[in-house]
Amino acid sequence: MRLLQVKPADSCRYDILSLGEVMLRLDPGEGRIRTARQFRAWEGGGEYNVARGLRRCFGQRAAVVTAFARNEVGLLMEDFIFQGGVDTALIKWVDYDGIGRTVRNGLNFTERGFGLRGAVGCSDRGNTAASQLKKGDIDWEYIFGELGVRWFHTGGIFAALSETTGDVVIEAAQTAQKYGTIVSYDLNYRPSLWKGFGGLDKCREINREIAGSVDVMIGNEEDFTACLGFEVDGADENLTDLDVASFKKMIDKAVADFPNFKATATTMRGVKTATINDWGAMCWVDGQFYTSVQRPNLEIMDRVGGGDSFASGFIYGLMQLGDPQLAVDYGAAHGALAMTTPGDTTMASLAEVEKIVGGGGARVDR
Repeated sequence: MRLLQVKPADSCRYDILSLGEVMLRLDPGEGRIRTARQFRAWEGGGEYNVARGLRRCFGQRAAVVTAFARNEVGLLMEDFIFQGGVDTALIKWVDYDGIGRTVRNGLNFTERGFGLRGAVGCSDRGNTAASQLKKGDIDWEYIFGELGVRWFHTGGIFAALSETTGDVVIEAAQTAQKYGTIVSYDLNYRPSLWKGFGGLDKCREINREIAGSVDVMIGNEEDFTACLGFEVDGADENLTDLDVASFKKMIDKAVADFPNFKATATTMRGVKTATINDWGAMCWVDGQFYTSVQRPNLEIMDRVGGGDSFASGFIYGLMQLGDPQLAVDYGAAHGALAMTTPGDTTMASLAEVEKIVGGGGARVDR
């Protein structure tokens, strides 16, 4: 692609680096958090999930920048990340005081939902090590200038964790661009995170500053409206086929404000029940729009992380295949597969993604 020049693999230590908080997800399975007597443990985080997907499904060299309190929970999180194949060398460890008065690790209790009962998330992440990261804590010059990174991904969840994390994102993205690393950003608007320090006004101030250093912007219509201030005329809460024209108008506005954008992407989800969604995606790359195969009435086991898995497939398609149509198709297929398994992170293989992209279905493989 003419406008998206990815650095050669042999010049970099990492193909993908993510910046974000990784939390311990505690999952009651088919039950409810409020009545659970046991939980299954996973790791998860919007930005991290993308790097892990690129490593586990798409075979890319991945690392994460985050921070943990050095205690047994932090070491458990590190072990999960090891199992995901993501390099932990860039994690910042913080001394633990024994009770979490000064620093702790984040917890995320998550119900999958079923039928008319929607998914529920209950985060316990205040005062975490990652939320206390501030400008100057990470040596980005070393990471991007000496180690080398082909693609850097972060997002609006991490930027909203505290009054300091937005500055960390800005510092990282600017340094990445200085060394020719492609920067992607998932807006991921969460009003509950922003309301603690400035609300919507602060959200837009920080995100618009970050957007000036982004090559590939990811988000749905709510994200673009809340974080960047672009209204979608006539769109409802679910981006359906009827709203594609409105979304295109919004992207035209966004690119006019941020000519540095080389690509944008969104998932298109029509929520019928917690377990039945219409699912698809579209992207804009170098002035052209591309739409994935649409999957009406997609059956879902666990929707959490579907958008992150879309992002990892989309990034793979741009970084390795150099084809916008394949990128949006790989992203949509990977997101669909990720939502058929429990947990935030992918359990899909590249062969499975390629089978779905090629029109394969759910017949038994023997």
